[in-house]
Amino acid sequence: MTLDQNRTRCKEATEDGGTKGSRTALNIRKCRAVFCSTLVPSDEVTIEYKHGLPVITVPLPSRQERCWFSVKPMLMTVGGFLQDIRNEDKGIDNIAVFTADDSKISAATLMEDVLRNEFKLVINKLTYHVQPPVIERMSSERAAGMEDVKTLVHKLYSALYLEEHQLQKERELLEKLDSLREQLHPLEQVKANILQCSEAKSTRLLWIGMAFMSTQAGALAWLTWWVYSWDIMEPVTYFLTYGTALGFYAYLMLTKQDYIYADAKDRQFLHYFHRRAKRKRFDVDKYNQLREEMEEVEEDLRRLRSSLHLHIPVQQINWKE
Repeated sequence: MTLDQNRTRCKEATEDGGTKGSRTALNIRKCRAVFCSTLVPSDEVTIEYKHGLPVITVPLPSRQERCWFSVKPMLMTVGGFLQDIRNEDKGIDNIAVFTADDSKISAATLMEDVLRNEFKLVINKLTYHVQPPVIERMSSERAAGMEDVKTLVHKLYSALYLEEHQLQKERELLEKLDSLREQLHPLEQVKANILQCSEAKSTRLLWIGMAFMSTQAGALAWLTWWVYSWDIMEPVTYFLTYGTALGFYAYLMLTKQDYIYADAKDRQFLHYFHRRAKRKRFDVDKYNQLREEMEEVEEDLRRLRSSLHLHIPVQQINWKE
């Protein structure tokens, strides 16, 4: 019975008592108003769908008010949902989600899996039993139709906006490439100077080694045929050869590499290069990082400009090339 109906009945009872006059005294009846409400109690967690997304209403303990939280089930995790509640109410010390049988749900679980069954939301020391609404599941034929629609929309979007997106991406890559080249230009000049000096020193060291070996051979020949005899020089040459072998063995122990002339030259070249780079304050790590970034940008530009490679993964492109 509504409030207006109760008021009408009270008015009629009063008029009836007035018409009786002196016969009866005024009789005022007590009327009770009954109010019906469909509002959800303020101490419950509810879930309802708005515009296709679930909206979870949670009572905040410190602020004493209810707050809506819109959830994207396929993207948001339990950890993200709980963090949103903490951001709204800084007075929450402990918050977690449990299953109906009191098993804790990890923070990495998607909300899509949680909303399929009943669960518990524990905020500080309060436990809320949450019953998600039942959603009608799509049939396999309808799901297949939706996939076809998604594919068609993707093709239409690619046909309408792919070229514009490609040009915008190309401009961004070109700007990044120009910036990297500007940073590399002074480093390239310093590197070229260091390379030239290191190459000259390593080559000079090879010529010095050749001159020393030629001088040693000439000295042994002069001592053998003009100063002494072979009987005297034979032990000398033996110990010279043995000493050279010891030198090569010491090189192997120190460098863990065989003494090969080309490798020895490269090793000495790198030694000169890093020593001079340190003297010139040339940052080798920064230079290598910039070179790698520039190569990645150039590779992205090459793939972007090739219409045949727009939808092909990098591994397949490298395999074809």
